[in-house]
Amino acid sequence: MQLATGGSMLNFGYWSSKCIDPISAQNNLCTVFGELAELSSAKHAVDVGSGLSAPSMLWRDSFPNLHLDCVNINFNQLSFSGPQKNIEFINSTSTHLPFANDSVDRVLALESAQHFKPLYDFINESKRVLVQSGFLVMAIPITVQDASFGKLGLLKFTWSSEHYSLDYLKNLITSTGFKITDEILIGSHVYDPLADYYVENRQTLKKNILEHYPTYVEKILYKSILKMKKASQENIIDYVLLKCVLDS
Repeated sequence: MQLATGGSMLNFGYWSSKCIDPISAQNNLCTVFGELAELSSAKHAVDVGSGLSAPSMLWRDSFPNLHLDCVNINFNQLSFSGPQKNIEFINSTSTHLPFANDSVDRVLALESAQHFKPLYDFINESKRVLVQSGFLVMAIPITVQDASFGKLGLLKFTWSSEHYSLDYLKNLITSTGFKITDEILIGSHVYDPLADYYVENRQTLKKNILEHYPTYVEKILYKSILKMKKASQENIIDYVLLKCVLDS
């Protein structure tokens, strides 16, 4: 994603008529996600699986009263940007969050929760650290139907994370004591336009990729992107935004 965009966002983006390139789509996803999380009224948010911390910097700039803790198991990613105002960088796992009980009002997982193992532990930790009025908000790729090899094809190997179904995810969340207040499926605004952009700009993107990777990697990537679009159109995969509150 960095090679394709020249930026430091790692998410797939939320494409709209105003988003004509990956960076604008990625920023748009962060903005939509931040609005869903009601960050304008938040004081302390934890960005779990924060990547290169670009989303947190965008939220910090949009909401100057917000303090963010970027939690990431990858120390190199945490040190990518250097010190930042109102942002702390914490090298930790998603399943053992280094915060006191009832101490934060937002737990955010923007296109990262599919990597957390076990996911149940992350959700349980989110419940522990959140104040009663807090939110757990996730943006996550999902499967809609049975994620068999025949349906996912190449994605079974190139989708480098867990393949959670929407029903499994919702049941897991509610079983830990959360209530889902918002569920927004945006797959058609994620996979399809991203694939179209890659196809239309393949020669330029291919040149950038081949400076760092062998030819076969780009070929696999290209085929995977085409399969991703097909799976999205056949309602095999989707992408969901979830907002969860503690069930009183």
